[in-house]
Amino acid sequence: MNIRQDLRNIAIIAHVDHGKTTLVDQLLHQSGTFRANEQVHERAMDSNDLERERGITILAKNTGIHYKDKRINILDTPGHADFGGEVERIMKMVDGVLLVVDAYEGCMPQTRFVLKKALEQNLTPIVVVNKIDRDFARPAEVVDEVIDLLIELDATEEQLEFPVVYASAINGTASRNPEKQDENMESLFDAIIEHIPAPVDNSEEPLQFQIAMLDYNDYVGRIGVGRVFRGTMKVGQQVALMKVDGSVKQFRVTKMFGFIGLKRVEIEEAKAGDLIAVSGMEDINVGETVCPVDHQEALPVLRIDEPTLQMTFLVNNSPFAGREGKFVTARKIEERLMSELETDVSLRVDPTDSPDAWVISGRGELHLSILIENMRRQGYELQVSKPEVIIKDIDGVRSEPVERVQIDVPEEYTGSIMESMGARKGEMLDMTNNGNGQVRLIFMVPSRGLIGYTTEFLSLTRGYGIINHSFDSYQPMQAGQVGGRRQGVLVSMETGKASSYGIMQVEERGVIFVEPNTEVYEGMIVGEHSRENDLVVNISKTKHATNVRSATKDQTVTMKKPRIMSLEESLEYLNEDEYCEITPESIRLRKKVLDKNEREKAAKKKKLANK
Repeated sequence: MNIRQDLRNIAIIAHVDHGKTTLVDQLLHQSGTFRANEQVHERAMDSNDLERERGITILAKNTGIHYKDKRINILDTPGHADFGGEVERIMKMVDGVLLVVDAYEGCMPQTRFVLKKALEQNLTPIVVVNKIDRDFARPAEVVDEVIDLLIELDATEEQLEFPVVYASAINGTASRNPEKQDENMESLFDAIIEHIPAPVDNSEEPLQFQIAMLDYNDYVGRIGVGRVFRGTMKVGQQVALMKVDGSVKQFRVTKMFGFIGLKRVEIEEAKAGDLIAVSGMEDINVGETVCPVDHQEALPVLRIDEPTLQMTFLVNNSPFAGREGKFVTARKIEERLMSELETDVSLRVDPTDSPDAWVISGRGELHLSILIENMRRQGYELQVSKPEVIIKDIDGVRSEPVERVQIDVPEEYTGSIMESMGARKGEMLDMTNNGNGQVRLIFMVPSRGLIGYTTEFLSLTRGYGIINHSFDSYQPMQAGQVGGRRQGVLVSMETGKASSYGIMQVEERGVIFVEPNTEVYEGMIVGEHSRENDLVVNISKTKHATNVRSATKDQTVTMKKPRIMSLEESLEYLNEDEYCEITPESIRLRKKVLDKNEREKAAKKKKLANK
């Protein structure tokens, strides 16, 4: 059996913020892939604005580097479970993984999630203990944690014999010795060449190329990114595309690209083991196989995890509709959602009875809020409903998604966290005291109990707690209400501008969400009520001028600072009878029924129906 000794394919996997993308930066720089005078951003692999702003990787990316006469293809994967759809497919394209673990934080929920996917594909792991220069770094214990996790996930004997490299990605150093860092990352490069299996060279056999990711380009249309598993592929070749539904389409390969550094380089030929991008086919999807016309043999279809959360997207019909956005019609919104399906495989778009509304399903709140944020930046206006979990019928039992939640908090907050998790039907699996006043708690909680929990969690722990969760499985549905907002809201009774006087009149009733001079309309939510019911308020009231001077005229009155909510916070805050209106300039919360009397009638009807 021939082996391609000149090539290695690896994926970098880790929990969010453990330093994957920074590590890839260093590997790119130290391999000499960039010219000496080339301008390169930090975290060069995070290419879109949202990734840079939030410091997270949303889309998996590939890059290629040369080291000593060998070529290493590296895939940088997202750490958030919401983008797990990206991670799973990448595991099929590579022969080994670099598991990056923070030297202080150790194994986290997403570490477990991505590692499980890698072990299922039988990949060889190399463990990189990153941030070794951090205060309180505990490399030996972290390696033990990784061993425990591998055993728990049923790793094979070979997988347990993993090499460990200790690194500081930010300083560009690595070594096999935890006590002392070398000046560069050669020990990591050498570990990759030595331990990651080289691909088999069966390029003489009939072609098999499988698509694992999609890209889109206005000039060439859809681009399929994947791996050549067998055979050779050339530009101009006539090939057959084996579709997921069993049909076969023929097309000609018009362009092929290889990856070097951050660039795509046009190539004429690719052979077994290569990771490439191919254009020339309009109707291509993830998991489909390209093979010769006379030898049609499909690879097993890639399984993609099902969505767990859905929300309704609607055309904006508020009194302020069309003021701030460029694209406001149903046709434009639908076109945009359909184009998102071109590249995002974990997303579903389903029509509803109304031509102005669609049900969008995704892998989690972050997944959907990133789509909404991208849309508003591109000039779209829309409304969305409260996110809801997707309930499935499994063997005749109503089942809901359950998440594994890991919480790290100072000791004094453990009581209140356990109480709040209990109220959300959370079941505690484990509690460990790290000895430095920090406690780690692990729960299994229904996903619907976690919607809107972040804000409550931060106030319970005064901002000192860290919460991470990832989808675990579908379990039989628990009875009763889980989670949800307890407080009612303050709703504006008229359309106008919020005035300082109006705000100060209602301040003691709750927390205000708008600043003076913000335009408001009837039915818009302007604050949170301190009680459980909704309250209609006049926030645009102005003070009548009189010619009588009051004795207290010169006293200054200070207004409280309003709570301005981000997009994620607004989505989490919603109740069933509310929408979040999103435009390029504003995020507003509103009642579905704007008129107070109509709202009361609807509430009464609902009460009667529930009896």
